[in-house]
Amino acid sequence: GTEHEGAVMVLLCRAQSTARALLSNTHTRFCSEHLQKLAVIMLRPTHTSTAHYSPKPSRRAGLAISAKSNGLQGPDSGEAAASRGVLILPGLANNSADYVGLAQHLQDRGLAARVVQVGRSDWSRNAGALTDINWWKGTLKPRPAVDWYLTKINTALDELKREVDGAPITLLGHSAGGWVGRVFMLDFGVTGIDRYITLGSPHAPPPAGVQGVVDQTRGILNYCQDACPGAHHPEVKYVTVAGNFVKGVKMDGEGTWLQKFAGAGYQQVCGEAEVWGDCIVPTPSAHLEGAINVDIDDCFHSPLGARLKFFGPWYGSDEMVDQWMHWVTDDWEALQPGDYHEHAGQPTTKSHGSIAPTNGNGTANGNGRKVSSEAAAVATAVSKE
Repeated sequence: GTEHEGAVMVLLCRAQSTARALLSNTHTRFCSEHLQKLAVIMLRPTHTSTAHYSPKPSRRAGLAISAKSNGLQGPDSGEAAASRGVLILPGLANNSADYVGLAQHLQDRGLAARVVQVGRSDWSRNAGALTDINWWKGTLKPRPAVDWYLTKINTALDELKREVDGAPITLLGHSAGGWVGRVFMLDFGVTGIDRYITLGSPHAPPPAGVQGVVDQTRGILNYCQDACPGAHHPEVKYVTVAGNFVKGVKMDGEGTWLQKFAGAGYQQVCGEAEVWGDCIVPTPSAHLEGAINVDIDDCFHSPLGARLKFFGPWYGSDEMVDQWMHWVTDDWEALQPGDYHEHAGQPTTKSHGSIAPTNGNGTANGNGRKVSSEAAAVATAVSKE
C-alpha cells in the first residue's frame, strides 16, 4: 500500500547496491534499470487517500510545525520568535512528511523547526545527470544535478530566518541531505547558520580502485571531499551522528541475512562489508574530520524504522533523539569536555549513554554489539523461511 512507499524506496535503493556488489557491470545496469521501473510502478499515485501520510505539496518551500496545533503552518504564526531555528534536509527518496515527528521533537524543545519541502517524485530530477558525461566517468559534480534541491533549501532558509528574527540556525541533514547541506553552505554561504548536524549521512567517498565498488553518487562525494573537506567552515560547529544498528558480513561469510544484506551495501559505500552501520550507511563513512562525531547503538537509518518496528527506531525516534539533541539545543560553550573525548589525531567522538565510543575510524571498539534482538529475530525467521 502507499503507506509503505518509504519502505519500497529504501529496499529498492539497497537492492541496487547489493546488485552492484554481486553482478557484472552489464548485469548491474540491467538490474538497476528494472528496479527503477519497478519503483515507478509501485509508487505510481493511486486513488487511495494518502493525506495523512503524504500531504499535497505546499506552495511554501518548508513545513513549519506548530506546538499548539501539532500540524503544518506557515512562518507567520503570530508566536514569539524562537531562540533557534532548525532546518531539516530530507534524505534520498524521503519526503517532507517523513520528518514531521522529528520536527515536533524540536518544536517541543522551544525551537522553530522547518522541513525543506521535498516530495518523493522530486528525486527523479536527479536523472537529468545521466546526460552529463561526467556521470558515466564517475566525476559528476553536484551542480546542476541537485540545483532543484539547493533552490528549495535557499527558499526555506530565507523563510526560517524571517521566522526566528535573527536567532541562529542549525542545518540538520539526514542521509543524502547531509552532503547536500555541505554543497549548500559552500555555494550559498553560511550567513545565519552556526551549526551543521547530520544523521546517517554518507560523507566519505568510497575508496578508489576496489574491485566491484561503484560510487553511487558518481563522483559527488569526491567533489565534496575536495571542495569542502571535513569541518570546512570555521564559523560553523559540525556534528555527525551515525547509527550502529547492524554489523555487516560478507555474502559468503557467516551471519544472518540482515547482516549480509547490510554488508553488501556497506561494501559499496566504504569498500568494506564487515563494519558497523545503520543498515544503509556504514559508520566509517558517516563522520567528518574536525567534527564532533557521535555513534548511537541500535539506530536504524530511515524514518521507515518508526513505522516498521522490526527495523528498530531511527535517528528521529523517541528513543534516539535525546542522545544527540543537546548538540542542537544546548549552549555550545556550556557543553562540558566530559560530554565527549578526543582520540589522538582523530576527530572528536561523543560517548554518552548508549552512544558507543569509536576507535578513531568510526568502527566500534572490540567485537562490537550484537544485532538488536528484534532485527536478529526477523533475520533468523527470514533465513529459516
